[in-house]
Amino acid sequence: MAKLNAKLRAFGQAVRSERERQAISQEELADRAGLDRSYVGGVERGERNIGLLNIVKLSEALHVSPGVFFNMERSHG
Repeated sequence: MAKLNAKLRAFGQAVRSERERQAISQEELADRAGLDRSYVGGVERGERNIGLLNIVKLSEALHVSPGVFFNMERSHG
């Protein structure tokens, strides 16, 4: 379970890093992706086990490939 939690935190950090690189707020990202801001915050903190469709929504909102989050996850964890 701890390993899974570490993966979720690393994935969330990858989302946060890309969002911050683009200088947009959680609220703006959530709006672009059609998700709730608190959900995006939970993903970024590694508190949410995000599903595939929401990964795609976030990647489209950030104009990146979903793989970006997984490549960054490897470098963080």
